Amino acid sequence: MKIQNLAVIFVIIMLPISLILTSYVQNQVQTIELQISYDFKLTNATYDALKAFQLNTINSGTSDLSNSKIRDIEASVNTFFSSIAENFNMAGYNKETLQDYVPALVYTMYDGYYIYTPFTNTISDEDAGATYQNGEKLYGLKPYVHYSCRYVKGSTNVVITYSLDNCITVEGIVNGKAVYKTGYLIEPDNIIGSGDNISYRHVPITANENLQENVGFYDNTTQTQATIGNYNYEKIDGVKYYHEGDHWFSMLNNEKQTYPTTTQYSDTSNDAIEYYTNAREFTDWVRDNLGDLTTSDAVDENNNSLADVYGQNISIFGNDQGSADAIEDPNSLFNQHRLSVIRYSIEKNLSIAIANYNRYASSTSANFQMPNLSETDWEKILNNVSVISFMQGLSIGGKIYNGYSIVTNTKTEEVVNTDSIYIITSDGNYHRATDQDLIGNNNITGAFSNIDFERKSVTNGSSTTYYYPHTELGCYTSIVNQTGASVPDNIYEYMEDLGNTALTRAYFTALGRERFSMYRTNPITTEWN
Repeated sequence: MKIQNLAVIFVIIMLPISLILTSYVQNQVQTIELQISYDFKLTNATYDALKAFQLNTINSGTSDLSNSKIRDIEASVNTFFSSIAENFNMAGYNKETLQDYVPALVYTMYDGYYIYTPFTNTISDEDAGATYQNGEKLYGLKPYVHYSCRYVKGSTNVVITYSLDNCITVEGIVNGKAVYKTGYLIEPDNIIGSGDNISYRHVPITANENLQENVGFYDNTTQTQATIGNYNYEKIDGVKYYHEGDHWFSMLNNEKQTYPTTTQYSDTSNDAIEYYTNAREFTDWVRDNLGDLTTSDAVDENNNSLADVYGQNISIFGNDQGSADAIEDPNSLFNQHRLSVIRYSIEKNLSIAIANYNRYASSTSANFQMPNLSETDWEKILNNVSVISFMQGLSIGGKIYNGYSIVTNTKTEEVVNTDSIYIITSDGNYHRATDQDLIGNNNITGAFSNIDFERKSVTNGSSTTYYYPHTELGCYTSIVNQTGASVPDNIYEYMEDLGNTALTRAYFTALGRERFSMYRTNPITTEWN
């Protein structure tokens, strides 16, 4: 056969294959491009939702209260769906259509989480004037789920609720007696002294602090001009009470609430002292009464052992943590178990919620299921207030889109993390606590929560005035571009080994003060008997 004939046959055979391969490759490229685009749109919508929640909580005087928190989350959910509808509008999807492809939104809070997902409305015959019909599909927040675990051992049967830091709540029967206690866990040997003379990790804690900040409000009589003033304040259960002349006041939804001088507020704060004193006493109580609890004592609601879930059998609160592994340190046995409890609770309930969504999805035949989150994803979720969004079932050409996005909130009233404290220096700047410029710097003038450096607003009708509680400027290297701050594995040991008493004292004082004065649904217990 002539070579020309072979060439013709080769072309006849290969041309269709080449066209098919080209079309396949083009489809795969378009699919990948669509997936990247959808990931980007989902992340943007999740960020918008978190930002809305953050702004509402920072500027609301009631953001820590349960009803107000639900209101802020519902507003954040609306922002998410409005944003995602706008982002996907060019793809031909509207808000109502896209809602069928979002099986769940998760809002992780300080000691629990909300899941936004559909449910079936049920009403009884005697429910007069009901807005919704019986059996109607509705979208809403499921009841708040705590990061809790139950333990049974001998005469002890307790439920322990964990949080995003080292605070726990113990509820149930301990050694045959009913208890309900809340407090922080901290290595007692790290705290020395009593009264106003308390040292933590060999650093004295500041007593009788004088706290001041700017606050804005409209005059109660004219309501025409906003007043920005600097006042002494005391923070109690997340509410700041400011001293003005012969009275005290707080801000509630842009309105000034006035209290007489007979009210027992103070121009100085001992919250840091109270934090370390109470934490030492609470930890001693926990170890005296629950020190023998191990992960093998954990059971579910049906009394089935959770030993396999939590892996290696370890002492949860025992005093065998080791001198280099204090109970409050990130790698302590307590913290390993705390993170496991939080993760298991979220995974379990979220998997059920997403799987149940298959009963509600009407626009798609996709099989909704919990995706595998990476360890990096879980590290974000377990250490911060977060919003987790899921989108599944959208066709993107060669495959079905199944994506999720996690956006964390590091500036919130909800939790005081170890990186939530900013340090003020005498040059009028504020820094991250691990800013390298602070090493050897003794010109430390204070330390406060990072949210106290965020812009706030006060509104009167159509007039809005903005102000900053603290007017210092953000350090360029540690705040603006964040290249000058280190990220230690253990900030407690980092501070202890730093050798800068002024910095370490300011940091540990502020950390204790902000944690002790924050709002919590379970108030800190002060009686340990």
